[in-house]
Amino acid sequence: MSCTIKTERITKAFGARNVLDGIDLDIRSGEIFGLLGPSGAGKTTLIKILTGQLSQDGGTAYINGTDTRKLSGAEHRKFGITMDNFGLYERLSCAENLKIFARIYGLPNNSISDALAKVGLSDAAKTPAGKLSKGMTGRLKLARAFMTDPDILFLDEPTNGLDPVSADEIHKIILSEKARGKTVFLTTHTMTEAEKLCDNIALLSDGKIVEYGTPAEICRRYDHQRMLKIHLYDGQDMMLPHNRDAAAALAALIEDGKAETIHTTEPDLETVFMELTGKELSA
Repeated sequence: MSCTIKTERITKAFGARNVLDGIDLDIRSGEIFGLLGPSGAGKTTLIKILTGQLSQDGGTAYINGTDTRKLSGAEHRKFGITMDNFGLYERLSCAENLKIFARIYGLPNNSISDALAKVGLSDAAKTPAGKLSKGMTGRLKLARAFMTDPDILFLDEPTNGLDPVSADEIHKIILSEKARGKTVFLTTHTMTEAEKLCDNIALLSDGKIVEYGTPAEICRRYDHQRMLKIHLYDGQDMMLPHNRDAAAALAALIEDGKAETIHTTEPDLETVFMELTGKELSA
């Protein structure tokens, strides 16, 4: 597959703070790529550089081989964006919000109903945006991003603040777009979201990518974090290292009839990120 998104040594500073410090990415067509990091890590800044909203201080970013500082209007139509600062007109209905966007891009009226149907908001077409739930608002923002039938979707924490049911609805929409061959650049600080959706992820901390790969590959690299979790009959839980040093202690618990269940706990992205940075992803 041809490369859709590529960055080479991207840097960006605001004042004395280096938000991005030498970012290299190579994202292939048709994959869901996740940029994972805590709030303020630089995820939104990178999306703004990739979509031509912001210029980097150093390095080069490409969309389908074009320098993002030189994107034409036609090239901008090839990607859709959802970001927190892309608001909606709360007094206007869902359909009226999309109609404004359709006029800007010269899209036919049927693109409005098609986009609403794609995100399950056909019945809310006449509902004012200000009366939507958070989950429905998130879906309306996705509908706006889908209107030009873009090849690439840039989704900046699309489920931030949503309840699990609403987040799952948006996950299904994102996966359906991938099934259609779309490339998705997703930012998130939610470990489970990245593991569920992403083909590849990069862990971003203090402006640098500290790990890259599939979620499973990254967790396997930190296999030394595996632990044995023993639930005792008295209701307590014990954690032992998953190695031969724990054999004697484990055998004693079993021999004494204290161990009710034994499970192996695998490292997850949260524990890996903590080991690498000393910070929490959800911070």
